[in-house]
Amino acid sequence: MTSTSTRQAAGASLHTLPTAAAAAHTDLPRNPGIKLDLGWLEEMRHVNRSALERRATTLTKRRSIKADNQAAWLLRAISLMDLTTLNSNDTDERVRRLCAKARNPLRGDLVAGLGLGDTVIRPAAVCVYHPFVATAVKALEGTVIHVAAVSTAFPHGLSPLETRIAEIRASVADGADEIDVVIPRGLVLGAKWQELYDEVAQFREACGEAHLKVILGTGELSTLRNVMLASMVSMMAGADFIKTSTGKESVNAVLPVGLIMTRAIRAYEERTGFKIGFKPAGGISTAKASLDWLVLMKEELGRRWLEPDLFRFGASSLLTDIERQLEHHLTGHYSAAHRHAMA
Repeated sequence: MTSTSTRQAAGASLHTLPTAAAAAHTDLPRNPGIKLDLGWLEEMRHVNRSALERRATTLTKRRSIKADNQAAWLLRAISLMDLTTLNSNDTDERVRRLCAKARNPLRGDLVAGLGLGDTVIRPAAVCVYHPFVATAVKALEGTVIHVAAVSTAFPHGLSPLETRIAEIRASVADGADEIDVVIPRGLVLGAKWQELYDEVAQFREACGEAHLKVILGTGELSTLRNVMLASMVSMMAGADFIKTSTGKESVNAVLPVGLIMTRAIRAYEERTGFKIGFKPAGGISTAKASLDWLVLMKEELGRRWLEPDLFRFGASSLLTDIERQLEHHLTGHYSAAHRHAMA
């Protein structure tokens, strides 16, 4: 592969990341939400699980992305990452190291070998717990990388509502411009749609100009029908993104769940005109898996959902595997993971 062909393959699909200084990230209109429509919710209850599973299986077999095209798609995947550390032993120093990796996600020899020239490849955001928001904001100063904070008693969402709202406001005050909230899964399991709607609407208000990503915890919602209905209620309440998982559940991001959530997004856009973002998170740790999700987005929602204002990966180890795949693309050899530094 030549440097010129790589640059052309990458440049054809890679756009400048949205600026963190812009209140709405891009000129894409934010979702203001709509009144809770229980009639519409009833219409969305019918989910054909077997058909969804067949579609998910065939999606990843219909396209084979190779050579220069694969390299370009993997570079695109990097630009769609929320590079994440959500561990009980996180420290300010670990967050600073993660931010340093976000600033320079690829080794210099890979950048040169891929012929990227002045093309800047960086993750869309760094995602951390609230105590590390200010650290991340300072470490990313001068870049266009967003700072996302997990909030509302992540990962279970079971603290008093006032406490969860206060946590959102504190993260926004510290400089987070994206807030990933969790919903209490019991509200979905008990079909308490008005209560769920009211909570998410209050989260949206507390976020102000920061974008709201609503984590459904799909692995704990029992059925794809529940995933569909929780997605719809969250969007009606003003979510900018809907997100699969916290990464802490026993089952996290899987393609059938992605299909049902993207179809909810499509239905919402058809009814309201507003585009909602999607973020699969948890268990996406290989370059191949990232390509599967990119194919799903392209097939189900179209090219527009391959931009960071409408699609993100929740990722921690994914970047390392993508780097290893890109090195293999250049050299024909897989490198050891320790050659690709992380936090």
